[in-house]
Amino acid sequence: MKSLIVSADGFEDLELLVPYYRLKEAGVGVQVASMKRGAIKGIHAYEVTVDKTLVEVDPDEYDLLVLPGGKAPQKVRMEARALDIARDFFQRQKPVAAICHGPQILISAGVLSGRSATSHSSVAMELKQAGASYEDKAVVVDGNLVTSRVPQDLPDFLRETLKQLRLS
Repeated sequence: MKSLIVSADGFEDLELLVPYYRLKEAGVGVQVASMKRGAIKGIHAYEVTVDKTLVEVDPDEYDLLVLPGGKAPQKVRMEARALDIARDFFQRQKPVAAICHGPQILISAGVLSGRSATSHSSVAMELKQAGASYEDKAVVVDGNLVTSRVPQDLPDFLRETLKQLRLS
């Protein structure tokens, strides 16, 4: 089983690192993809090595897509390849887990209309405008989609994400 984390500089450190290590702990392979190779840096200065560029990603290789928040989604959502990857996961009904500002990537991919979701409060209006039903809860699960609001929601977020993989 393999998971893909898509992010860029400015990610919320906890929202990338906690899922990264929790998935590894559960025996799930984890790869990080971004616009370029090297390392990406979080808003609290943690660095994470990029395994693949977005262009190199083959969604067929992965069972789960994770979209951390922070400022990174503003950059990622501008990348057509990132949006194509998100659409591919939705078309195949593969699990997608997005937290904080991560759902902005899904908004830009056009996959949230008619779905229930949550996010950081500053993204709530944008979610609604994209046709999603916004719920201010620690975690919202709608089929293959798991969303959460902030780092404090990570225990609920990961519990539900692991359920999607039938690991909890």
